[in-house]
Amino acid sequence: MSEQINKNNNNSYTASDIYVLEGLEPVRKRPGMYIGSTGVEGLHHLIWEVVDNSLDEAIGGYCDEIVVTFSSNNRMSVQDNGRGIPVDIHKQTGKSALETVLTTLHAGAKFGGQSYKIAGGLHGVGVSVVCALSRWLKAEVHRDGDIYTQEYEFGRVVSPVKKVGSTDRTGTTITFEPDPEIFKDAKFSWRRILDHLRQQSYLTRGVKIVIRDERKQSTAKDAVSASNDGNKFPPIFNYSYTFYFEGGLPSFVKYLNQGEKIKHENIFHVSEEKEDIAVEVAVQYTQDIQGKEVSFANNIHTGEGGMHLTGFRTALTRTLNDYARKNSYLKENEENLSGDDVREGLTAVISVKIKEPQFEGQTKAKLGNPEARVAVDAVMAEAFANYLERFPQDARAIMEKCLLAAKARRAAKAARETVIRKGVLEGLALPGKLADCSSRRPEESEIFIVEGDSAGGSTKQARDRRFQAVLPIRGKILNVEKARLNRALASKEIRALVIAMGTAIAEEFNIAKLRYHRVIIMTDADVDGAHIRTLLLTLFFRHFEPLIKVGHIYIAQPPLYRIQIGSQVEYMYDDIAKDKKLAGLTQKFNLQRYKGLGEMNPNQLWETTMDPAKRILKQVTVDDAEAADHIFDVLMGSEVAPRKKFIQTHAKTVQNLDV
Repeated sequence: MSEQINKNNNNSYTASDIYVLEGLEPVRKRPGMYIGSTGVEGLHHLIWEVVDNSLDEAIGGYCDEIVVTFSSNNRMSVQDNGRGIPVDIHKQTGKSALETVLTTLHAGAKFGGQSYKIAGGLHGVGVSVVCALSRWLKAEVHRDGDIYTQEYEFGRVVSPVKKVGSTDRTGTTITFEPDPEIFKDAKFSWRRILDHLRQQSYLTRGVKIVIRDERKQSTAKDAVSASNDGNKFPPIFNYSYTFYFEGGLPSFVKYLNQGEKIKHENIFHVSEEKEDIAVEVAVQYTQDIQGKEVSFANNIHTGEGGMHLTGFRTALTRTLNDYARKNSYLKENEENLSGDDVREGLTAVISVKIKEPQFEGQTKAKLGNPEARVAVDAVMAEAFANYLERFPQDARAIMEKCLLAAKARRAAKAARETVIRKGVLEGLALPGKLADCSSRRPEESEIFIVEGDSAGGSTKQARDRRFQAVLPIRGKILNVEKARLNRALASKEIRALVIAMGTAIAEEFNIAKLRYHRVIIMTDADVDGAHIRTLLLTLFFRHFEPLIKVGHIYIAQPPLYRIQIGSQVEYMYDDIAKDKKLAGLTQKFNLQRYKGLGEMNPNQLWETTMDPAKRILKQVTVDDAEAADHIFDVLMGSEVAPRKKFIQTHAKTVQNLDV
């Protein structure tokens, strides 16, 4: 019956229903397909695409200076002293090469020929996508003694290529203003740009990268706020940075290990070409439990790793096991070190340069070339084995670190198995302190993690038992930044949380078994509450990071004040709202400051903090995993000096500390 209805309805489907998008229209129609998103990541991807072209000139040996400039009106410019984009007529398009590159998808010098042997922008859509997604773009080319310019709007040519003067240099400058209709809420981040270009400078030794801010002058407070990244970046007062590193990847490793206790002095470094693939690796171990692996392909950060990272890990694990067997660190009947054992406390930077990189998607987050795995494995294995023989003291320190990690892993495995056994009988083995909800549908269920029995009692009375569960925790949980997993699972509070969520932990973690799709941290609005919230966030970030990435972790926002004017009651969630409200009052009022959740009766707690129709929840997200990792190291790690420096830097912004 349904087929007959579909055949006889009035909806036609003819050739006129087929739309052909010409030029750069596909980019404007579906920008996410080309830059990943129209949010902050996508906005900055425009800069990376332009910078990548300049870096390709640098990798080829044609450029040694790149200048990135913030201008007014949300404009950015990237200038290099490379060869300059050609401006002569392209035979295939009948347009200038400059216009062809900027307005034609899949047009570039990187698909063939000898102009670029190694390049990051191999898709050929980079700068044309920037042109398509910009309200205004201007290209200025210095080439053959002349200066040429051309302007574009929304990917369309405004004027032909013009010769506007003479010059004694070469290079290209691209200045663009992103289309605000596409990037509605996204803003350029000085910190993000600094971080990315610092990486590029380490990877392209001998090339000077300058970042300038020529926007209107800001206050010192604005400058400190703009550089707020756990003191990785000093306050910005001169509005100009210059990066130039001759040390390459070893210098990058030293930078990443700032503030860490290093395990061995000599940084392992190898730079070698294998089967036409340039491989460079730098490694150093620290006392930290967490490890850092940063990988690049043709200078493009591969945040999701890929074959080159797999080759590195395979060689590292195999080489250390061979060394351990050869030097009696492992007995004949002992099991091999695992990949996790040898990567604990590891700081590694892996970079490959390959002629035909196969990236997964235009955002180039993962390298897919199998030959990259083989090349990195071969280079790493031979060079690292030689390093261990050449520096026996460093080798001993590394082996001690790995063996201790293996011992902790076995202890953690036993602790995990205990937790899993206790959680096997779902509903019967749940923690006694958990007040579970009646629903068994994770998508509609939520759990409130609250501090103390007092707040737990109020929350249990206030909740909607159908879909809201409550798990009180006693005191401050263990700081997992300073402790291995076996110690963490020795904590009753952490074990209760793991069992209640149902996902298990570490190797057995399974997000599909999560019992609640909203895990809500609800603590008092005081210093102790903030500390407990930070400890819980550290636990989630280190051991349940997929829950954060998917968006299952939230922070409840209980009110700070209750203002009663006659019979009317209002709740204020911060001091600014409270002061604004009181400033206009002429009649008598009663002001109550809530010190804790236990001070609110169940009705007030439901109305202000737990009712889905009225409450305020903040979803926990991680836009920059590396920056988040650094912040957790600073604030929750064992080193006091970085934490002290962070507090001294940012304490000036604290106007009122409620203790």
